[in-house]
Amino acid sequence: MYQTHFSEETHRNLISRIPDCTGREVTDWLRAVDDGPSFLRFDDKVSWLRSEHALSYGHAKAIVHEHDLRRAARNLL
Repeated sequence: MYQTHFSEETHRNLISRIPDCTGREVTDWLRAVDDGPSFLRFDDKVSWLRSEHALSYGHAKAIVHEHDLRRAARNLL
């Protein structure tokens, strides 16, 4: 399994700044990950976001991590 290497606080700060930095809401980015290629590996999803959408490494990593967190939360319900 991957390590985010971000503290929870850093992750939340990155997520909160994504709309201002990218011009798109986090939910739009999460939908892009859902609609994108079905990569299994975390790093593949990050690389795809970076190349397809010209995101910084930190933002792409935070988006994929948030996507995985929300997917895990849905699976618990």
